[in-house]
Amino acid sequence: MTRSVRRTRRTLQVAGASVAALLALSACSSSDDSSSAKTKSDTSSAATPELSGSITVFAAASLQESFTTLKADFEKAHPGTKVNFSFGGSDTLAAQITGGAPADVFAAASPKTMAIVTAKNDAVGTPATFVRNQLEIATLPGNPDKVSSLKDLTKSSLKVVLCDKTVPCGAAAQKALDASKLKLTPVSYEQDVKSALNKVVLKEADAAVVYKTDVKAAGSKVEGVEFPESANAINDYPITLLKDAPNPTVAKAFIALVQSAEGQQVLNQAGFLKP
Repeated sequence: MTRSVRRTRRTLQVAGASVAALLALSACSSSDDSSSAKTKSDTSSAATPELSGSITVFAAASLQESFTTLKADFEKAHPGTKVNFSFGGSDTLAAQITGGAPADVFAAASPKTMAIVTAKNDAVGTPATFVRNQLEIATLPGNPDKVSSLKDLTKSSLKVVLCDKTVPCGAAAQKALDASKLKLTPVSYEQDVKSALNKVVLKEADAAVVYKTDVKAAGSKVEGVEFPESANAINDYPITLLKDAPNPTVAKAFIALVQSAEGQQVLNQAGFLKP
């Protein structure tokens, strides 16, 4: 064998060893990357545990339709959860919360009623305004009494219903009446806005001062009449996690949905104003 052939064979052997070494390093690096990716994935998974269990949400009566829609969306996105509601007048709900009623979330129709809860340190953090609502007059279908203004409601011939003054919709109505220097004696004061609206739906009253959202939800059962004074009595709606919430993790997730773009779209479609 010539010296030239020996040199060539030795060169090929060295090259082969180098390639083998590179392949081994590549395989090791790939294994390390895979292990690292798996570790990151495991850590990420552990950081976002699957939601489960039920929560109870105390919410203003005017939120009933939109929150029921959000409940369906939430439970569909998180199969292991259940959202229960207690709808009613915000002042009544606030009193129940401060009285020890078990609940996870409180969504009120005014900062004043939310303050009942925060004053007792029953809320976590500062409540956040998530929507606003404006008043409207609900009349019988077709508006047979030709109601066109807030002043028209003062006619003695009309049976008018208002929310109680302690309820946000009633306080807002009174604010609008005071600003217009109008006096109105209703046939009844109702404990929440749905009860006031229902008086008109059942034709037990000719008109009621309620929220635009409630008029919209009632559809053809009533007719809505806007009045300019309502612009001076718009209610902010705050929401908060409650201090003794039995399931704070799911409660926070539901509040996040309410405040999200998806939640805001549902609320806006129901007639609520942006915060």
